[in-house]
Amino acid sequence: MNYIKVGDIDAKEIAPGFFGKFIHSDKITLAYWEAKKDAKIPLHTHPHEMMVNVIEGELELTIGDETRVLTYGTVGVIPGMVPHKATAVTDCKIIDVFYPVREDYK
Repeated sequence: MNYIKVGDIDAKEIAPGFFGKFIHSDKITLAYWEAKKDAKIPLHTHPHEMMVNVIEGELELTIGDETRVLTYGTVGVIPGMVPHKATAVTDCKIIDVFYPVREDYK
């Protein structure tokens, strides 16, 4: 499948208030998130490398012991197995990239 329309993908609520649409290739997962204000992803780790790209709104992201509020144009880069968590400061839209594929999101 070379072309995918994100609007045709059903969203999954992965955590309360975090709704994701996922596209998988052989090696990466692309996640389109819509998060409601005050929704939280609790502190966790996973083996996947991850990039967090806020495209609308504000997201508080903690990577290890560093916390920042991300807005459009700021990307958080999370190495595998580094603890991280997120809180939607406002309603927001986020694009995450994971390597390797997130089998649990299929």
